[in-house]
Amino acid sequence: MVLALVHVAFPKHFNWDKELKTLSLINRQMMIVHTFFIGLTVFLMGLLCLTSSNELIETAFGRKIALGFGIFWTIRLFVQFFGYSSDLWKGKKFESSMHIILSLLWIYLSAVFLMIYFDDHMLDS
Repeated sequence: MVLALVHVAFPKHFNWDKELKTLSLINRQMMIVHTFFIGLTVFLMGLLCLTSSNELIETAFGRKIALGFGIFWTIRLFVQFFGYSSDLWKGKKFESSMHIILSLLWIYLSAVFLMIYFDDHMLDS
């Protein structure tokens, strides 16, 4: 849920007032709206984990949700390496640190959710 709240700081941190000014109105608003909904989705994922962890682990439907979360975070991990240019972080102390920390976070989240799904399916075999 903390990760979701970080999205609130994006406009100021990335200087969107200046950076997005050159975009058309639709592209500028899509950036803002999509960032909001990504943050909201991540927040709700965290809230679901906090309020319904037993159901996610112990029910077939919950494990299917966990599989979806695992796929989501695995795709996010791949985007970290193949969707962003390494020029954005290489040789930059803060950006390199964030790249490593977030990569480890995506690996952790992917592994946890995929293990919830696949561990149960391996036990059934």
